[in-house]
Amino acid sequence: MLNRPEPTIYEISSPGRRGVTLPELDVPETPIPEEFVRDRLLLPEVTELDVVRHFVRLSQKNFGVDVTFYPLGSCTMKYNPKVNEVAARLPGFARIHPLQAPETVQGALQLMYELQQYLAEITGFAATSLQPAAGAHGELTGILMIRKAIHEGRGEPHRTKVLIPDSAHGTNPASTTMSGLEVVEIPSDRRGNVDLEALKAHLDDTVLALMLTNPNTLGLFEEHLLEMTHLVHEAGGMVYGDGANLNAILGIAKPGELGFDVLHINLHKTFSTPHGGGGPGGGPVVCNEELAPYLPGPVVTMEEHENHVHYTWQMPEKSIGRVRAFWGNFAVLVRAYTYIRMLGPEGLRAVAENAVLNANYLAARIKDVYPIPYGTRTCMHEFVAQGKIEGAPDVRALDIAKRLIDYGFHPPTMYFPLIVPEALMIEPTETESKQTLDAFADALLRIAEEARTQPELLKEAPHHAPVRRLDEVRAARYPKLRDVPGLDEEEALSS
Repeated sequence: MLNRPEPTIYEISSPGRRGVTLPELDVPETPIPEEFVRDRLLLPEVTELDVVRHFVRLSQKNFGVDVTFYPLGSCTMKYNPKVNEVAARLPGFARIHPLQAPETVQGALQLMYELQQYLAEITGFAATSLQPAAGAHGELTGILMIRKAIHEGRGEPHRTKVLIPDSAHGTNPASTTMSGLEVVEIPSDRRGNVDLEALKAHLDDTVLALMLTNPNTLGLFEEHLLEMTHLVHEAGGMVYGDGANLNAILGIAKPGELGFDVLHINLHKTFSTPHGGGGPGGGPVVCNEELAPYLPGPVVTMEEHENHVHYTWQMPEKSIGRVRAFWGNFAVLVRAYTYIRMLGPEGLRAVAENAVLNANYLAARIKDVYPIPYGTRTCMHEFVAQGKIEGAPDVRALDIAKRLIDYGFHPPTMYFPLIVPEALMIEPTETESKQTLDAFADALLRIAEEARTQPELLKEAPHHAPVRRLDEVRAARYPKLRDVPGLDEEEALSS
């Protein structure tokens, strides 16, 4: 059933079928301009049953973290507790409007205020804005805050360079470029750290900031972190923290105490809100006291009165302005708040401890077959192996990833970070059991043996998926977003 090809909704369509009966439309007093009137709409004609079955069948072909293991490195695809969903659907949270007066949504504002406080405390910073809609959005926000603080606040507009490690997420240089700043790439050293000497060579009075992910995208904690942040500050710059890997250090280390000036937090990675599929995320920014006046606003503040407290909105004094139409993705904030309250300080620390334990266990299971650069070091929450199998020179990371689908596992992140050839970036997260990790490791080891004895099996994988191997470059560059039988691609798009 799941592997049977599913026709498009247009192929299911049959003239005259309908799932709803609409009332006759009143003729508008002002006629619709003729150029906007069409004699036919290219909409499928289907019954309610057709629609329900079609989309349920499609959903059963989807892969999700509620189905099985999802080890995407750098993405933290972990289980989302269902209690979060219950909280987000409470009427006082689900049935409110962002334009309501603060007096009518005090409970929602209290939640946002307390979440601001929690995130600042967890990360060791002074202030928080919940506005950014996702990680990259928070990243852009942080860089804009630094730019304004240094260019206007300190009066140093000549600082235009942002130093970014060669292992960084691609959004780092993108955010820098969008801010009108110059990207300077810093190489990694032989132990997987930022090359300290290369960093020193670029520290002059043109440097605005260093953008740093810690633990980095190799899954390693920067060994010279305190020295790096000190050097950047000594040179007059600031340190931006990419918080994508925060789940590795929860309750153990606070970025604000390690020399970072501002950090974005991926609520959909660290704090268990749903992730993927282009849905809403959350990328709050936390910062030190110097940058707090530049936070995007408004932020939630608390006023203490004689017999009660009152929550309201306030725009920070030197704010970079709004970065979101309203107050952030509120339902995502509710989920993150619930997760933090359910776990508490000890539970959050256990998240980091188990994420690190799981990653190191999995790395130990496969390291003798799949090379792990920098494998002599203890990794954090993830590690990067290589899809290079001794005795199978023609097999690549892509082949291994496609074969994993046949074993019922979602492939890990491939070919990232770019500094590792044939990279397989694996993050097991803290939510997976030893049995699941063993099953995944066993599958990887069996695939390695297949690569040596039956390489064509991997080259033609997947064999048991709804679709076989696709032209992924063409799919990304030339997506066909609408399939209407009887029309060519140009007609379908114009319709």
